[in-house]
Amino acid sequence: MQHPLLPPIAVLDGGLGSHLEASGHDLSGELWSARLLHDEPDAIRDAHRDYFTSGADIAISASYQLSFDGARRRGLSDDDAIELMRASVALAAEARATHRPDGLVAASVGPYGASRADGSEYRGDYGLDRAGLRRWHERRVEVLAQTGADLLAIETIPSRDESRALLDLLRGSGVAAWLSFTVADGALRTGESLTDAFADADAVDEIVAVGINCSHPSEVTGAIRAARAVTDKPVVVYPNSGENWNRAERRWEGAPGFAAAQVAQWLDEGASIVGGCCRVGPAEIAGISAVVSRRARPS
Repeated sequence: MQHPLLPPIAVLDGGLGSHLEASGHDLSGELWSARLLHDEPDAIRDAHRDYFTSGADIAISASYQLSFDGARRRGLSDDDAIELMRASVALAAEARATHRPDGLVAASVGPYGASRADGSEYRGDYGLDRAGLRRWHERRVEVLAQTGADLLAIETIPSRDESRALLDLLRGSGVAAWLSFTVADGALRTGESLTDAFADADAVDEIVAVGINCSHPSEVTGAIRAARAVTDKPVVVYPNSGENWNRAERRWEGAPGFAAAQVAQWLDEGASIVGGCCRVGPAEIAGISAVVSRRARPS
């Protein structure tokens, strides 16, 4: 079931934070790349430009780590946080206007765990139930939905409690969004069924695509098949580079990158939107774009 908002096949951008780091920016601190929205907004715009010029059709805003409580901990007011959320979309839209006028901007809605800056989005062990997560997300979703973004990118969701809380907020709202999970060993980070989570999303009209992100590339094929078993909505996949983050030593380990043949396989399996997450930069997005272009992507 192709939504009119989305092209039949599209290239998503890569990891915004890791690209900013590779460009020499310091992202230490719990706001991560969102700190630059306040301190160096031109850097955010330039990063979006780099992805659009590498072949991306869709940019994800730098709002992933933004939250009201996270902003307060940095001494910012709620009004400041709202302005940063709006700026995250405006900067992506500015880059689009000059480098990919027919592209899309998706406003990132990161998980509750991202606001804690402790890696808990990769465990889902928040201590908040579905109702509590719904209350926490509600105001931010409302603000981001009113920024002028084409849709919301609800991403890196580790549990059904959190995904269902977000689905509760979207149901009947008329706000288009995709819902993307972070997975390991074919399941949500909490061990829950990915297929069941996709089925939850299929039942909400506002969800225009489902998929996974911030996961190892080896998880993608199984995730596409799980989605295809329960929904005909487009599937979005944007895995990490394949490296693993060593939290103790604070460095990436393992072989980076995924091959063009893998991207082609994901398209064959039924993916509609393909990009990258952590450590996938403009060069890798250019490679994905080349594969997609050979599939006669509409201009």
